Amino acid sequence: MAASALPACELLACDWGTTNLRVWALDAAGAVTAQRDFPLGVSQLAAGEAARRFHEEVRPALGAERTPAILCGMVGSNLGWAIAPYVDCPASRADLAARLLAVEDPGGPVRIVPGVRSDGFNGRGDVMRGEETQLFGWLASHPRYAQGRRLVCHPGTHAKWMLVEDGRLVGFVTAMTGELFAVLGRHSVLRSEAPSDDMAAFDDGVEAAGDGDALAARLFTARARIVGQGAPPQSASSYLSGLLIGADVAATPRLLRAQAEEVILLGDSRLCGLYARALSARGAKTTTFDGEAAAIAGLVALHGMEMAQ
Repeated sequence: MAASALPACELLACDWGTTNLRVWALDAAGAVTAQRDFPLGVSQLAAGEAARRFHEEVRPALGAERTPAILCGMVGSNLGWAIAPYVDCPASRADLAARLLAVEDPGGPVRIVPGVRSDGFNGRGDVMRGEETQLFGWLASHPRYAQGRRLVCHPGTHAKWMLVEDGRLVGFVTAMTGELFAVLGRHSVLRSEAPSDDMAAFDDGVEAAGDGDALAARLFTARARIVGQGAPPQSASSYLSGLLIGADVAATPRLLRAQAEEVILLGDSRLCGLYARALSARGAKTTTFDGEAAAIAGLVALHGMEMAQ
């Protein structure tokens, strides 16, 4: 669709990560009127390039040359447009709104959502950028969850396990589950030449993960079951996925001193489905919410709070 034919845009909401930029054009009611992906991840941009590419490429593509914009994700890191300093846990949506970073852009006001910092595991520190926007967008869209204590998991390359108390993010821990799966599946003896979606193998991996301890030792079972027990080689990827996700759901909540009896899953439907399967095997209840819808809701809510100040 040509930019001139696009519906009127009142706000650009952007999730700008390491490898990709996703932009939604929103109308006055917060409904999506257009959506575009750009191969402009911050890891691919030189210093100062994010601002120029946003103004010269992103705005015209959405017909939003004179429109306010709000951005979340790694765009606020030292790799991105500008550093939006972290907000410390415990953090609320109001805390984020009060710390939105204003950056220069000829097309209109641009704000960057700050990341969040926590003590992490044993006080060694942890950080996030982007997931906090989804979390608070989910809470804004589903206010009944803003009361009491909630354990929320955002699966992904770096899975985030977040503890929420009365609508505030009080702590979180990051598990490099997705990145481990990618590295081990491509660059180790556990790689699979022709991976398949084998749910029986996935379930075997979840069971083999046990309580999640001694993961380095458990990982080699992914190879031993093939060369020593005759399991189909194409099942290796599904088994490895089950082993890593199984270890994640078994061990990571303990680092937050949280009971994983009920877990909110927030993110991509396929990944959330795998986590739900692994959690169910451990007797946990899960409820899944769409991560993209939560991101949009979070950006809209933060923009609205700033406008009301």
